[in-house]
Amino acid sequence: MNSPANGASNPQRDYRVGRLAMVETQLRPRGIDNERVIQAMLNVPWEEFVPESLRDSAYDDCALPIEANQTISQPFTVAFMCQAIELRTGQSVLEVGTGSGYSAAILACLAHKVYSVERIGELVPTAVDRLNRLGYTNVQVKSDDGTLGWQEHGPFDAIVVTAGGVQFPEPLGKQLKEGGRMVMPIGKSRTSQTMYRYVRERGGFRREELGRFRFVPLIGVHGWEPR
Repeated sequence: MNSPANGASNPQRDYRVGRLAMVETQLRPRGIDNERVIQAMLNVPWEEFVPESLRDSAYDDCALPIEANQTISQPFTVAFMCQAIELRTGQSVLEVGTGSGYSAAILACLAHKVYSVERIGELVPTAVDRLNRLGYTNVQVKSDDGTLGWQEHGPFDAIVVTAGGVQFPEPLGKQLKEGGRMVMPIGKSRTSQTMYRYVRERGGFRREELGRFRFVPLIGVHGWEPR
């Protein structure tokens, strides 16, 4: 488990105060009670993963824009998905949609190895630089179609899809271990989805509905077509 020391970008502000307030006002009251997830949310410096002009808004209860016209999900959404996949120490996880690298950093605190796939190539160098600079050495990132997964490193104990798909991507299901969990938002709209947890069991998948969310569309062979 990686838990690099907390960082603060602005010497005039202690962002750790914002992290603690985030946990106590946004996460715990809304059902985030896994202490490993809570500790990861306290340890990872969210402000390092957003544009410098938005760092003072880093711990607000909202999504924020990042490079390439993409967004970083609000803290609650990240914590919710990480709690839902029930990672244990020593396990491996596939993340579809690296974005800024923030979710990968949280996952790095929970898993032995994180494999993250990002479709938009220009986001990858920045995310990798952040993760390396902050000491998250158990994360590997590549640019590719995330709906195809990362077969050579599977099967995975868990999969997190951080964009909204139109259907369950068959290649991801095949890369999940028996007993493994996948959390993914799916819906007929490109902007509004239902979050599902899929548990791979002998002979198929058990599906649980976890609530409504809003994500950017999952683009790929087994997702939405690009516009």
